[in-house]
Amino acid sequence: MSGRLWPLVVALAAILAGCVSEPTRLPLGTDRATTLQRLGTPTATYALPGGGERLQYSRAPAGVAVNNVDVDANGKVFSIRQELYEGLFDSTIKPGEWRVEDVLRTYGRPFEMSRVTSFDGQVWAWRYKSLNNRRLLYIYVDPTGVVDHYHTADELFRDMDNSR
Repeated sequence: MSGRLWPLVVALAAILAGCVSEPTRLPLGTDRATTLQRLGTPTATYALPGGGERLQYSRAPAGVAVNNVDVDANGKVFSIRQELYEGLFDSTIKPGEWRVEDVLRTYGRPFEMSRVTSFDGQVWAWRYKSLNNRRLLYIYVDPTGVVDHYHTADELFRDMDNSR
């Protein structure tokens, strides 16, 4: 193979590998074993009602996507969804109803857990993108483990070299 073609072959292989390992490109109806073969080990798994299972592929803490691949009791993929999408937050997050388990089953582990003086509980944070802008999802969990509220904000980066 000519030396000039080698970079093209490597780039094409990387693109194809990325397509195979991207959860949103997996066809519905794929069996669980094939899903695991194509996507690898999930970052977390959760039982679903009716005997199904959620295979969660999170790119946290630095990444901006959490893909949930839901498999039914027969071992077939029936849903694939990228959860960190701003248009879904209002219909997905249920303040007063959701517990820690619901948050983890949907978004996985946050990249940060902190406290603020204005709220008695923890504030969990995830990174996501909206129209190529880096954003943050904050979910406020009260001391009993119930979601109190949430909000979003821009993620502002400081150039550490220029901050002197």
